[in-house]
Amino acid sequence: MAYFWVSLLVVLLVPTISADPDTLQDFCVADTSSSTIFMNGLPCINSSEASVEHFTTSILSTQGNTTGNPFGVSVTSTRAGVLPGINTLGIIMARVDFAVGAVLPPHTHPRASEIIFVLEGKLRVGFVDTTNKLFSADIKTGDVFVFPKALIHFVENMGNSPASVIAALNSQAPGNSVIPLATFASNPAIPSNVLAKSFQINDLEVQTIRKNLGGS
Repeated sequence: MAYFWVSLLVVLLVPTISADPDTLQDFCVADTSSSTIFMNGLPCINSSEASVEHFTTSILSTQGNTTGNPFGVSVTSTRAGVLPGINTLGIIMARVDFAVGAVLPPHTHPRASEIIFVLEGKLRVGFVDTTNKLFSADIKTGDVFVFPKALIHFVENMGNSPASVIAALNSQAPGNSVIPLATFASNPAIPSNVLAKSFQINDLEVQTIRKNLGGS
């Protein structure tokens, strides 16, 4: 019984970290040069060498090329490589551009919640909770939608013209696991019999999906 109360006290007193750990200094401008240092994030430059240019970028002002992938989607992010001042701050922004009929397929960000603002277009968005309930909505220019941390979600361009959103995530490295690619185009491949039984399809259908997604 004493062990139970001690354990409960520890759980109540130890703070829960819901996003990236807090930084221990004003900022940590990323040193993006070649380094042999391996750490949870990127090493910092000397703070005396920091300048305002490390904290600003116009990368999200340019529309992405949506012809570069089979889903018709282009993602441009404020990663530390283009915005060094974002290092260790626990945030990131991205611009996502959609061709007509494009789909950002079901995917998850294991380390972050996400909120999107529609710059232009008409989109269908949705996420699935752990009881397999779907929360879906049709949104348009000026609307905002939020995807809870780590839940599977998707975005589809429902309009007759290209669409764009600005996304914000509460992690410097939110991660991105695209369910179709992770399932059918992993390397090494998940055994075909596992996929066939899991999705209730036959081996030929597994191979067809793998081929279409660039798997082996």
